[in-house]
Amino acid sequence: MITPKALCTDLIAYCQTHADEAIVKKYSRYFKEGYDAYGVTFPLMESKVRSVMTEISPDLKTVLAASRLLLKGTKYEETSFALMMVKALKKEYTPETFEEIGRWFGIGMSNWAHTDALCSEILSFFLLKKIVDYTALTEWRKSSNKFQRRAVPVALIKLLKERDEYLEFFQFIEPLMMDTAREVHQGIGWFLREAWKKQPLQTEVFLLKYKDTAPRLIFQYATEKMAPAQKERFRREKK
Repeated sequence: MITPKALCTDLIAYCQTHADEAIVKKYSRYFKEGYDAYGVTFPLMESKVRSVMTEISPDLKTVLAASRLLLKGTKYEETSFALMMVKALKKEYTPETFEEIGRWFGIGMSNWAHTDALCSEILSFFLLKKIVDYTALTEWRKSSNKFQRRAVPVALIKLLKERDEYLEFFQFIEPLMMDTAREVHQGIGWFLREAWKKQPLQTEVFLLKYKDTAPRLIFQYATEKMAPAQKERFRREKK
């Protein structure tokens, strides 16, 4: 069985071999906080992960230990590999796995792309399969890491298809409605936009409650799919 350190060394060597500065330049414009990367294409990374999983077959314990090491690195692909390997081992998830992943934000989850991938590909699986309840995200709302706070509404998006009553979700994200981070505003707005598509009346009641107090970026995202006349209802009243 490969050790976590050896697995990391193998992945980093692969990145160094396939580095491409043109790829770094292409994607750097999407990251205001900076984009430190080798420049490995996603198809190449997918191919490497398939190889690791079929030829080495690490278990989840090994992958999680390797992920902790990868997350400490500065390169974009290092965290990406952690996400991709953990995603590939969904059948082994437990509540303890969720707790371990929650600690990633204290190690190296530091951009919107990795956060959103974690939410849509991994955290949502925990919630949909009821490995943990969404209330397991409760303490995340108070995290000092803005991306962990962003993860709260984004992780809930896929749950919207599971029920018709969203009041408890709105109450759950309410502590974040006055958050100071732009990335959190975007995440909340995205969640509310998806909620509005499925339950417009419920969502509009919640939006109206905050239209004169919450950051406008939330409303920019939340009302994106509304007709112009509908959007007017959520304009902030001038004092």
